[in-house]
Amino acid sequence: MGIMAATTTRTRKFGRYRSFLPLFFLVLLFQESLAISSTSLNYTKYKQVSSLRLERIQKHLDKINKPPVFTIESPDGDIIDCVHKRKQPALDHPLLKNHKIQRVAPKMPKGMKLVKTDEVKDLKSNSSSSVDGFKGVWQMWHQKGQRCPKGTVPIRRNSVHDVLRAKSLYDYGKKQTKYVPTASPRPDAPDVVSGNGHEHAIAFTTRSEEIYGAKATINVWDPSIEVVNEFSLSQIWVLSGSFDADLNSIEAGWQVSPELYGDSRPRLFTYWTSDAYQATGCYNLLCSGFVQTNSRIAIGAAISPTSSAGGNQYDITILIWKDPKLGNWWMGFGDSTLVGYWPTELFTHLADRATMVEWGGEIVNSRANNAHTKTQMGSGHFAEDGFAKASYFRNLEVVDSDNSLSSAQDISTLAENTNCYNIRSSSSNEWGTYFYFGGPGKNPECP
Repeated sequence: MGIMAATTTRTRKFGRYRSFLPLFFLVLLFQESLAISSTSLNYTKYKQVSSLRLERIQKHLDKINKPPVFTIESPDGDIIDCVHKRKQPALDHPLLKNHKIQRVAPKMPKGMKLVKTDEVKDLKSNSSSSVDGFKGVWQMWHQKGQRCPKGTVPIRRNSVHDVLRAKSLYDYGKKQTKYVPTASPRPDAPDVVSGNGHEHAIAFTTRSEEIYGAKATINVWDPSIEVVNEFSLSQIWVLSGSFDADLNSIEAGWQVSPELYGDSRPRLFTYWTSDAYQATGCYNLLCSGFVQTNSRIAIGAAISPTSSAGGNQYDITILIWKDPKLGNWWMGFGDSTLVGYWPTELFTHLADRATMVEWGGEIVNSRANNAHTKTQMGSGHFAEDGFAKASYFRNLEVVDSDNSLSSAQDISTLAENTNCYNIRSSSSNEWGTYFYFGGPGKNPECP
C-alpha cells in the first residue's frame, strides 16, 4: 500500500506541472543529445517540438505506460515498471475486451530436450555458456537483485525520447516495411521483406504439412549499427497467410535497434501482425495484444552478457507454439520458462495453424551514403568463420499437430546478397539441424 500511495502522490504532483511540459521536454532532449554526442550514433537529436505534438505523445504514453506497483531502475538506464497482470496493455485491445488471462499452463510440446552446456563445450575447445534458466545475469535490470512482486509483470517504460526517435507517433513500435514479392532464386523460396532495404540470411521450412510451433537456440551478439534508423536482429518467424496482403506472423528473438531503444544493446523482443505489417501488431508491448504472464522477464530489456569472437558463446532458447487446448500461441524462454502468449483472437490464419517457419537474421540497409550499410548481421562474421566467430541457430525444431517437437527436416536457406551476408546449414548429433549466418555488410565485395 505504501508503494502504491507514493506512486499516486508522484503522479498527482507531476500533473500540477503539465502546463510546463513543452519547455520541460525540450530541456531534456537537449541534455540527452549532449550526453551521447561523443558516441558513434546520436540517438536523439535536439529539435524543436510543438506543444501540440508533445501533448499527443504524452497522451499515448499515458495509455501504454500503466501505473506501476513497483519500479526498478536498470543500470543501463531503463526503467522497469512492475504492473499488475490485469492492468497490462494487452487487455486494451478491442478483440480482448472479454479475454480472461489464461491461468492454466499450456501443455508443453512432447519431446522437450534439455541441451547441457557441456555438450556445447565438447564441440570445440572454445567454451560456451548459457543464459537460459536464469543462470547468472541475463537481463541487465536483474543486476541489482531486485524483482517484480508476485502478481505483476515487468514492463520497460516508454519515454518521450523513444517516441521522438520514430518517424511519427503512428509509426512508433512498428516495422517500417512492406512485403514486396521478390524474384526468388528457387520456386519454393518464400517472399521476403524487400521494401526499405531489408536484407536476410534465413533458413525456412519447405514441407507443406501443418505446423504448430517452432524452437531454436540462438547465440547473442552486439552487432554494430551504422545509421540510427537501421537495425540488426536474429529471430524466429511463425507464419501463415499470403506475404503481400494478409500475412499472420509471430516473431521473437534478439534485436539491436538504436531507433527503438536509444542504444546499441541486444534486447529480447517480440513482434506480431495479422495483416502483413500494415496496421496491426507491434514490437514488444508497445501496443495491446501480447499477454505477459512471467514476472522475471522484461520484453525489450537488454540481454547480458553477450558472445565474443574467440571467447564465450552466450545463447538463448526461444520456443513458440500453439496451446492445443485453448489455441493461444505461447512463447517459452530457456528450458521451460513461460513468458506469455498471443491470444488466438488476434489472428485469422494463425487462429488455425502455421504454414511456414523461418529462422535467421535480418538487417535494414538504408544506403544513407549511397553505399551498402556497414550494419552487421549476427556477429559481423560470415557463416564460414564457424564456431565462436559466426552467429548460429542450433537445434532447429518444429511442433506438429500432435504437439510433438521434432528436428526440422528438409530446410532450405536464402540470402539475398551473399557478398554482404550469408548462411550455411548442416546437422550433427549435438546440435541437430543448425546453421551459421551473418556478415559485415559493406566490404570490397559488397560495395
